[in-house]
Formats: sequence, C-alpha cells, structure tokens
Amino acid sequence: MEWTEAVPPITCKHLIFDLDGTLIDSAPSILSCFGKVLEDVGVLPSVPLDERLIGPPLAQTLQTLTGIEGGAELDAMVASFKKYYDTEGYRDSLPYAGVDEVLAKLKASGYKLFLATNKRILPTRLILNYLGWDILFSSVWGLDSFQPRLTDKSAMLGEILNLIGIHPEQTVYIGDKVEDGVAAQANAMHFIAAGWGYGEFVDTPGHWLRLDSPFNLVTMFESRED
Repeated sequence: MEWTEAVPPITCKHLIFDLDGTLIDSAPSILSCFGKVLEDVGVLPSVPLDERLIGPPLAQTLQTLTGIEGGAELDAMVASFKKYYDTEGYRDSLPYAGVDEVLAKLKASGYKLFLATNKRILPTRLILNYLGWDILFSSVWGLDSFQPRLTDKSAMLGEILNLIGIHPEQTVYIGDKVEDGVAAQANAMHFIAAGWGYGEFVDTPGHWLRLDSPFNLVTMFESRED
C-alpha cells in the first residue's frame, strides 16, 4: 500500500461510509428479490442478473431488466421489490470479512462514523439493526432522508456536511464506485476507494487512495496516529 496525498491528515476524525459494496455484499439479497419480482410477472430478464445491476435506482434497474418504461406495471414491480426486500430480502446482505471488527475498532479509537448511501433509508436501518451496527454510526443518511428526495450522492454529502457542521477537509468518504469518488471530490472531501467492492477504478484521479481490504483502514489510520 502506497501513501499518496489523498491519505487523510491526522485531524480527519469523521469517516463517512457508503453501504452496498463497501460494508456489505448486498448482491445476493438484491438479485434474489429482482428474480422473485420477474417470476411473479412472468418476465425473463433481458440482461444477466449479476452484480453490474447493483447501484442504480430501483426503477431504472427494473427498466433495464424488463424493457418496460414507466407506467403502472413498472410501479407495481417497484412496490413488489420493496415488499420482498423490506420483509425478508435485506437479511441476506453479507458483511465483508472484517468489517464488524474494523468499524468497532475505528469507533473505539475516537473516530466518528457516519453512513451515506443510495439505498432507501428504511431497509438501510433494517440492515444496520439486523447486523448490530446501528450503535456504531452517529447518523445514517439515504437520498430519501431528505424532502424532496435528493438526486445524487454529491448533493447528499453536501447536505450532510452542512447539517452535521463538519469541514470537508476533516472528512473522508469511503465508497466502492467512481461516483462515490466524484461525490467526495465535488465536496472537497478526501476519498478512499474500497477496492474489495463492486466498482472498478480505472483512469481515476491519482490522488484517490485505493485499499484492497477493510483491515487496511485500521492499519492506515493507526499509522497516521503514531
């Protein structure tokens, strides 16, 4: 692991995490629910049910899978997905190896942990409660935590910085996709790419730091405090 100018200074005590692909592998739960929805309506997926579907808004993904653009039929599928996911599916989300230990260690070391995700806030809180992580985060945010619902992570991170009252240069966003880095950069925050997640970081800014394991987070921050 090489140090770059993106390594947060010792004053960075605010760590904001993405969820899907960063703390949990949500693919098994999400793809299973997509499969159930399509089976209910008797539609075969037009693209493979794989991890490339993780991340975009729910309606957009269902459009990709079915070719149906808007209308009551698509709305019904969205509602069906939410019902499956919010009652049972969310429990199939798998924490990445070491994440429990890493989050607990960082919190015990005095870091303030926050969560900012594209996922709806209801299943986000269900997952955190199910995994016993709800007590680790000072606050948890989704795009639909705001009214009207925010359009992207750049806007969400900006709102979070204002509401919490923290400076961007003292804050790190940790996510697994290029859009996460773009959102952090738009708000003058540090960014750490979760190389163990879904995204691929090719031809991205050289000052972004990429880590290959959650354990490297503890190693990195402990090293900065020596």
